[in-house]
Amino acid sequence: MILDRFRLTDRVAVVTGAGRGIGAAAAVGLAQAGADVVISARTEDQLEAVAAQVEAAGRKAEVVVADLDDLDAVAALAGAAVGRFGRLDIAVNNVGGAMPRPFLDTSPGFMERSFHFNVSTAHALTRAAVPHMLDGEGGVVVNITSAMSRTQGRGFVGYGTAKAALAHYTRLAATDLAPRIRVNAIAVGSVATSALEVVVTDEALRTAVEQATPLRRIGDPEDIAAAIVYLSSDAGSYVTGKVLEVDGGLDRPNLDLGLPDL
Repeated sequence: MILDRFRLTDRVAVVTGAGRGIGAAAAVGLAQAGADVVISARTEDQLEAVAAQVEAAGRKAEVVVADLDDLDAVAALAGAAVGRFGRLDIAVNNVGGAMPRPFLDTSPGFMERSFHFNVSTAHALTRAAVPHMLDGEGGVVVNITSAMSRTQGRGFVGYGTAKAALAHYTRLAATDLAPRIRVNAIAVGSVATSALEVVVTDEALRTAVEQATPLRRIGDPEDIAAAIVYLSSDAGSYVTGKVLEVDGGLDRPNLDLGLPDL
């Protein structure tokens, strides 16, 4: 049965930034497909709520409260998975982000922090996960990048550059780690998470964003979770080094920040 290829029965995943939004949806989606999950973020009560959903799906959750800007803390999640569940099969590098700001307000330090939070964190977990994956049956890494990694929009030079770096990191790491470990990314468009709250809760802004999106809607976190399950499962077993665009069909930004000309 083709649906059997999407099952993740008894596999073990780590999901960063799993307290809410895409990370929370990813953790629950992986559990519904059959995986046990290590979930990590800063806020314990959010993680406990996600853990309850994982357990409601019949799987186990290991909650790790951590500041995932700390590379050692991110890397330690791989050992936490093996310590609790005895194996590690899937790493979802979801934590990341950077606030938009005008070009001249984007200092070299801000650029470095953007790279650190979006790329270095992903590398820290991936590098720590690889030996454990190779001890088992191999593994899968899924990186969460952005439509801004390939489109042009004012105010996103820090965020977009970091996400573009993560997209190419995905291709390079896939080459290094083939054939036993697959590495892919998802380029996410506008998704209804807390990061987009100002748009989601403002009817005029939301309508403008929806009208600028070919599919005429804002994405749902479960749209991204479904793609993560696909890439993590045997259904995606012939896919590596690719960036899957789950963005409603965007070929240009769908939100104008209103920044003036210099």
